[in-house]
Amino acid sequence: MGTIVSKPRKDGSISHCAQILIKRKGKIVHRESKVFSRKRAAQAWLNKRETELSPPGGLEQAQKPSKTLGEVIKRYIEDHNKNIGRTKSQVLETIREQHAIADLDCTEIRSEHIVEFAKQLSQNVQPQTVGNYLSHLSAVFSIARAAWGYPLNKQVMEDAHIVCKRLGITSKSKQRERRPSLEELDKLLKHFCLSQTKYPGSTPMQQIIPFALFSTRRLDEICRLTWADFDKDHKRIWVRDMKHPGEKIGNDVLVDLPDRAISFLENQDEVDEKIFPYNPRTISTTFTRACKVLGIEDLHFHDLRHEGISILFESGLTIPHVAAVSGHRSWTSLKRYAHIQSSADKYEDWDWLNKLLVTTDNSTESSSQYSTAES
Repeated sequence: MGTIVSKPRKDGSISHCAQILIKRKGKIVHRESKVFSRKRAAQAWLNKRETELSPPGGLEQAQKPSKTLGEVIKRYIEDHNKNIGRTKSQVLETIREQHAIADLDCTEIRSEHIVEFAKQLSQNVQPQTVGNYLSHLSAVFSIARAAWGYPLNKQVMEDAHIVCKRLGITSKSKQRERRPSLEELDKLLKHFCLSQTKYPGSTPMQQIIPFALFSTRRLDEICRLTWADFDKDHKRIWVRDMKHPGEKIGNDVLVDLPDRAISFLENQDEVDEKIFPYNPRTISTTFTRACKVLGIEDLHFHDLRHEGISILFESGLTIPHVAAVSGHRSWTSLKRYAHIQSSADKYEDWDWLNKLLVTTDNSTESSSQYSTAES
């Protein structure tokens, strides 16, 4: 089925053109060729293509219009019936729009292309981030052939993962141990109370921050909570589409709510079906900017969840009880907190519990307390 034709070039070197010609009933139904500088490489390509074309359906697959990786990524995003998540979508769009690997034909992509892509990423980001990029791209490789018949080789991606890990290009994300101090929380809440007084229509960060801390909820989850899912009698609430490595959409989990979290929840006006009807991106940006203005270094909104889980252990709760609040399906994830010893409740006499938990119709008292907190 295949032949190699060798010809001299003008510079004196030899080119080797590997050709494949397939006939059926005396008619040519498929023809393809590729030029190599080494005959061994030409022969290897011939052997590979003959192996791919020989099985039933192999020829039909080869005759399908070629697609670039970028086009397959676009199809993955568009055809996904489930919300693939903001971070994953952003990463895939970045790969599609800004990286050369997206311009490669699916049939051409080999593990060395992915490793080179990872090396380029590593020049600007940490190994943990490179690992996240490859993980999201792997999702495309895992279904492209089965779902749409695109010739993306899943094994190529798996091989690249192994190489990148052993070369130190990728690594697992480090567990953050950052916890906000009472002084830092005091600065943030003073800042946001004053902002709320000046701009009453702004996002009530001074309510969201304590709720995030005491409920241990992630930011996106907070903005999806609804009044209809709140079970006041049993102090529980349904968290819709809770983050999970295997399945996020449809992963609805009923979690316990500590009393302090319930206090801040019930302090909200029921003006929308959602308890906190705000944009999570706005909240994240607002929090980050405030930390910068206040000189609070390396504090992320998600660190409030870490703080909340830590204080549950400090209060003497067991792993099963904490998991009922945090929503962890596997207790393994909570073993990182096993070293925490029971201690006094540092929030027991926290002034902000009284300053912030005011009735919404007593706006004069509320503004007065905010101003006092700022002074």
